[in-house]
Amino acid sequence: MKKQRADEELTLSNEEFDRRFDAGEDISDYLDFSAAQKVEAFDRGTKKVNVDFPRWVVEELDKEARRIGVTRQSIIKMWIAERLKEEKQALKAG
Repeated sequence: MKKQRADEELTLSNEEFDRRFDAGEDISDYLDFSAAQKVEAFDRGTKKVNVDFPRWVVEELDKEARRIGVTRQSIIKMWIAERLKEEKQALKAG
């Protein structure tokens, strides 16, 4: 992981980055926020839903969630929001 800070470049291996994150250290100096995208907040309130998934889907969701460092619920919400946004853009373009 690299981040440019003033005229100094900070470099950290993925393993060291993970270790520091897992230890609760502040790793923000190693993140590049210039490419971050803001996810729309749920300003319309939230509604709880229950969805049944096949076991293999849950296992794959958990693997991907661990890989990117988020919860299962977060990855489901992110992916659904991304897909809905894509569909909305496709309808506008089509």
